[in-house]
Amino acid sequence: MVATRTAVVVVGAGPAGLTVANLLRRAGIACVLLEERSRGFIEQRPRAGFIEEWAVRGLEARGLGDKLVATAPRHEEFEFRFAGQRHVVRYGDVTGQRHFVYPQQLLVTDLVAQYTDAGGEAVFGARDVRLHDLTSDSPAVTFRTADGEHRVDCDFVAGCDGARGVSQGHLPPETTVKAHHDYGIGWLALLAEAPPSADGVLFGIHPRGFAAHMARTPTVTRFYLQTAPGETEADWPHERVWEELHARLTVPGGDIVEGELIEKRILDMHNYVVEPMSHGRLHLAGESAHLVAPIAAKGMNLALHDAFLLTEALQAHYAGDPTRLAGYSAACLPLVWQYQEFSLWLSEIFHNTAAATDNPFLARIAEARMRRLLGSPAAVAAFAELYIGKNADF
Repeated sequence: MVATRTAVVVVGAGPAGLTVANLLRRAGIACVLLEERSRGFIEQRPRAGFIEEWAVRGLEARGLGDKLVATAPRHEEFEFRFAGQRHVVRYGDVTGQRHFVYPQQLLVTDLVAQYTDAGGEAVFGARDVRLHDLTSDSPAVTFRTADGEHRVDCDFVAGCDGARGVSQGHLPPETTVKAHHDYGIGWLALLAEAPPSADGVLFGIHPRGFAAHMARTPTVTRFYLQTAPGETEADWPHERVWEELHARLTVPGGDIVEGELIEKRILDMHNYVVEPMSHGRLHLAGESAHLVAPIAAKGMNLALHDAFLLTEALQAHYAGDPTRLAGYSAACLPLVWQYQEFSLWLSEIFHNTAAATDNPFLARIAEARMRRLLGSPAAVAAFAELYIGKNADF
């Protein structure tokens, strides 16, 4: 077994892990980044695409967002399509904040390059990752590669390996609460080789179910369709997909452009939060600690928020102040729960309109909320503030 030592082992090369690794390296704190997948895989995997302005400015201020700021399109408005009409919400006018459209794989590619080009140590294809002695002063991480078995002794482990990674499983069940919410529906996530049908986001509120349109690139568009529990991709041939997208999103003067479907997968819509986000020398960030269904496009933003706070806490620790690291979980969770609450509230508008046959009361409540939102400047202002997210100096 090859044995080495570092200050921090970062497990997982998503936005949270890569941000932590880059910022630690820049602060002169030694770290090793471990990722189960290949570099090529994580740089091509399509995921989230909307980054809130506070998160972009946080990356930019730390020297990690130059390409993003230079190239990403900005969104300052979206459109509800409801009762056969178009309703534009110009949240940029209300908040002065924007979304940056930058698919996660592009951010991951940028962050990997910045880390490795500067000499950061990264191991791709790390298998059988295991964490050891997390409550001691000398934790360790073991893993296997094609070259054999490896052990890295360290001071801390940053668990950034997502919902299916190993880090979350190391939180002791007797002192950990995993709060979970299941929406009872699915979303069919689609990528189409088609130009966007609109400049911004379209939310279709329809009795047949929710639908969404999100521009990704000039030639690729993301769509979502609400699906019934238990449905699979096989239940959604291309003809049915386009029929439902037209039915739920098309309004007079607002057609949907079709194209070849290059991705089609059902997302199980659920949320969870793990509390606390730390155990001994292990600190979770991103989807290892919390999952927000893509209803309000909050997941990548929360991952960056965690990464900023965790890196600042680690820097403070090595500068002689242990309090920031001890308070890391408590510092993260208020924004986590704020975003969870907004996601749940927005879901009740998006999805309950389609509940007329099962629960006409909830369907009518959703319609009433929609009319109030569209008819009240004060309601729009409150909504816009939550939709664009945290407005903070990061």
